[in-house]
Amino acid sequence: MPQPDLLLTPAGPGLAPRHRDHTGPAGHDAAPRRDPRGHRRTASRTPYLRLFHLPGTRAFVAGNLIARLPMGMFGVSAVIMIAAAYGSYALAGGVIATGMAAGAVTAPWIARLVDRYGQARIAVPATVHAVLGHLVLLLCVHEKAPAWALFAVTALTATAPNTGGMSRARWAHLLKGDPDALHTANAFEQATDELCFMLGPVVAALLCSTLFPEAGTLVGAALFLTGVLIFAAQRSTEPPVAPRTAAGSPLRAPGMAPLLAVFLATGAVFGSMEVVTVAFVDGPVAGPVLALQAAGSCAAGLLYGRARRTVRLRTCLAAMAALMTMPLLGASTGSTAALAAGLLLAGMATAPTMVTGMGLVQRLTPASQLNEGMTLAVTALLGGIAAGSATGGWAADHAPFAAFGFLVPAAAAALALAVCAVARADART
Repeated sequence: MPQPDLLLTPAGPGLAPRHRDHTGPAGHDAAPRRDPRGHRRTASRTPYLRLFHLPGTRAFVAGNLIARLPMGMFGVSAVIMIAAAYGSYALAGGVIATGMAAGAVTAPWIARLVDRYGQARIAVPATVHAVLGHLVLLLCVHEKAPAWALFAVTALTATAPNTGGMSRARWAHLLKGDPDALHTANAFEQATDELCFMLGPVVAALLCSTLFPEAGTLVGAALFLTGVLIFAAQRSTEPPVAPRTAAGSPLRAPGMAPLLAVFLATGAVFGSMEVVTVAFVDGPVAGPVLALQAAGSCAAGLLYGRARRTVRLRTCLAAMAALMTMPLLGASTGSTAALAAGLLLAGMATAPTMVTGMGLVQRLTPASQLNEGMTLAVTALLGGIAAGSATGGWAADHAPFAAFGFLVPAAAAALALAVCAVARADART
């Protein structure tokens, strides 16, 4: 059965409970409370600092951060590496798309094994296999192997575990019974995602341009393996393995399929926005301009985590649908600065939407299948990103006017809102 203590958006009018007051009478500090695991909790005005008062959290967060940064590096590194060796961005894009497709197939199975046997037992060998795949791909590119070999080898990297999902599962275990703190933890995780995808491409491009084309892949592989080893070594915070049950896939959970459809449409927003922005800017400034969207999302996620109230997914999607028109308006002026401002505003709807959506996944998924449930959500997002990228690329090539492509992410955001409203994807909040 779903665990109600994982709920981020409560029943009723979609307003979360207020945080408890941490002060006693007359404004004096109350006696230190204990967290759900029985440890003393130090009073703090900053909810994020309270998270790291729990023993072991700093170590697993540090390891996971190291492991997650390469997720923003591998794609850019592979594109630069393959394009430099073969002179074809089409080949590079095809190889990356093949790796993403393979990952979409294998990720839920890896997550199911993590739920069944534990994070450390599965994540380490899966990561070693994925890292070896990246190194074999590097060698094939360096030796200019036939193009078909690149497509075959990139499938070896598809065993990479969902590090973000494993981190969220640890927070859910540690903060069981404290939905306010879990909301803050999920907001922190979303901000971390945005930070890694903002910094990863920059680091990768810098390494590949200043050292050699394969440098980004080499450093990314080393960071990925090191981070997972550090993360997996923190056994005290690892969720216990749940007894095997006869429950089927989390896809069968009531309300999960419509929610994944919302994630699919939301992924199309992200994929199309990236492509049409690069096509519109068409130059080295495209990276920093895109980074502003991630920066806006990161800032909004941290603020959302401090909020005393949360809102329903439908409300977040409505805000996203409205704010995704800002890049269209900015691009219509022909000014890159106006577009950058529009992307910054549009990004502010991303993190709250993802935090609330992931909270619903946690709510609908049985605790024994939490990693698999969250990985299914990520898989839906990746599918949407791939579809959005293709649609955005077509719109950029056939645009009757310069800003035409920005209609695609705006339409995808409206579609996500419509799916949520019609299918009542957040009805179980």
